[in-house]
This record gives sequence, structure tokens and C-alpha cells, in this order.
Amino acid sequence: MSIRFSSAATARQAFLPSSLTLTGNHRLLGWLMAAGLALSTMPTLADAVPAGTVVTANERGASLTHINLSSGGTSTHAMAIAPHNVQISDSGRYLMAVGEPAADDHGHGHDGGHAHGDAPGKLKLYPSHDPSGAPLASIDVGSHPAHVVSDREGRFAFVTNAGDNSVSVVDLEARESVATIATGEYPHGLRLSPDGRELYVANVLDGSVSVIDVAAREEVARLPVGQAPVQVGFTEDGARVFVSLRDENHVAVIDTASREVIERIEVGRLPIQVHATPDGRYMLVANEGTEDEPDNRVSVIALDSLAVVATHEVGAGAHGVSVDDSGRFAFVTSLYDDSLSVIDLEAGTVISRYDTGQGPNGVTWVNH
Repeated sequence: MSIRFSSAATARQAFLPSSLTLTGNHRLLGWLMAAGLALSTMPTLADAVPAGTVVTANERGASLTHINLSSGGTSTHAMAIAPHNVQISDSGRYLMAVGEPAADDHGHGHDGGHAHGDAPGKLKLYPSHDPSGAPLASIDVGSHPAHVVSDREGRFAFVTNAGDNSVSVVDLEARESVATIATGEYPHGLRLSPDGRELYVANVLDGSVSVIDVAAREEVARLPVGQAPVQVGFTEDGARVFVSLRDENHVAVIDTASREVIERIEVGRLPIQVHATPDGRYMLVANEGTEDEPDNRVSVIALDSLAVVATHEVGAGAHGVSVDDSGRFAFVTSLYDDSLSVIDLEAGTVISRYDTGQGPNGVTWVNH
């Protein structure tokens, strides 16, 4: 196990103006006066720092990085798989990580060009209150697992198996796979509808989204959406689903009632993950680009106008996105510079940046 620590002060100073330090009281006062701000209206450090923990899945480094947002401390822990995605269960009980055994070639892509090992993929379960220790369980799933979500009760998990064109259904209490659901070609990202009844799955190679009936455990529709859909994101009311179209530099918008694409929105280069804010205001899109020509932008789409209303620059290769339950703070991994950025959506700025393990992909926020 390898562990790396970083300073809280470094992370906290990231959102202060360049003329400020945490110890420069006179400089702080001078800056406030120059800016015409009253001391009584200046946000405190506590106001500007999100609570909880963020965990990143570092596929190239076969590790998880844990970031304490209150203290700014980080630690990186080696694991037996090369995790592509990590997610907290809806019950809050488990931290779930999926990937291939670390001994295999684990350069996960979204284009189907990956050569799979013979060993099945794994779902690792950790206690959410202490995700840095030994896993509670290691459960076999399908070939080349990509993403994982749980049902609303936190009893079952659903894992996309890109190499098998399927979704594994895992009983988290029995800690075993109990069903397999066929999908389109090369399923990657998936999300559960807000009412818990349906899963939408992005199928990269056939340009479709599978709609899965959770109770029946079967695909009930397959919707054509465009070139190389990578991830999906529901609006809070479940009325619309946003789909990142990597090879079109657009996001498609599906009306869930009609199951038809009703809009396409231009974003950055090679959009990967999408995530809605829980307040129903925005959909965030991480634009990765390529390793030779990385993109570093996060597009912010206003859900009322379906227009990009802001763009935030993070590290090279913006990939994974998560949001805290207030909807104010977003957490974005950067695949090509091994970092995580924290965006204050209310202030409209990146407020801090943390080092992670090598090749951070998925990310999840844990409310502790």
C-alpha cells in the first residue's frame, strides 16, 4: 500500500487572490479595502470550503485517492484492480469501485480498442466511513467493467461490462452477481432514473442508449443518439437525459416521455462525463480531448435554456465529474495531469486543486 499526503494550507490558498496568504493579515485588510468590500461581507474560509470527502479512481496507477475537503489532506492507496470508476451507493453504506485486475493491461479507453485479459472484472466494496482499508468484498462481474451505480435502496448494484455488451446485477448483501442484462455494443456510462425504475446506458460503439427496466431486469428500448455516446445524466425531475457524444463534440438531450432526442448542444472537444446539479439548475460536461491535444474545459449547461452559460478550465484531460448535495461544488478529475479540481459554481471559479494517483477517471463525493 502506498500513501501520499498533501498540505491543507496549499489547497485552501488556491481560492484566495494571488496577493493573499493565510498569514498576511495586513495584506488581507489592504486587499479588502482596495476591493471596496466590508469585512462583514467577506466569505470565511469555512464558507468557501466544501465538506465531506472525494474519492478518485486512478486507473493507470491502480489506486484510489481520498481527499478530505475540510482539512485538505489527501492519501493514495494501491489496490488489486485498475479502477475505472468509483461510486458511493445510494444508501451511503458502500464505496463501490470497478475495474480489471491490475496485472492486466488496464489502459481503459472509450472506443472499444482495448485488449481484454482472461480474468473477469471486479467490483470492490469498501465501507463508506473507512474506504482506505481492505475491501469488504471482491465480486466477479463481466469483461472490462466501466461504471457502477446502485439502486435507491442500496441493495443492488449495476455494472456495465464493455467487453461483454452487458450489465451485471450484483446483490450487495449476498455479495454476488445475480443477473446479466444484454445491452448495445460496448456499454460504458450508466445512471439510474430519479424514480429508480429505469437505467439508461450509453453504448459507445453502436451510437445508442439502452433503456433497462430495473424490476424486470431487461432492456426495453434502444435509442439512437449519435456518435460514441459515453455517459448519461438525468435531470433532477427525470424528464430529460443528457448524453455525451464524444465523437461529435455535442451533448444530446433525450425526452424520457417520448424517448426521442429533442436537442443537441455543442460543448468542448471529446466530452466524456456529464453530471446534473441536484438543485436542477445545471448539467456539467467534462471535455477530455486527446492525450496529444487535451481539452481542459468543463461546460456548464443551464437546464432552463439548454445553453452553455459558463466554461471552467481545470487540468489537462477533464474526465470525471461529481457534485456535492448542495449543488454548489463540483469535483472534476483531469486524466492527463493527475489532479482533481474543485469548482465553486456559485462563485464561478476553481477554488482548489489536489494531486491524485496516476490517471484519475471516475470520482465520487462522500458526505461525511
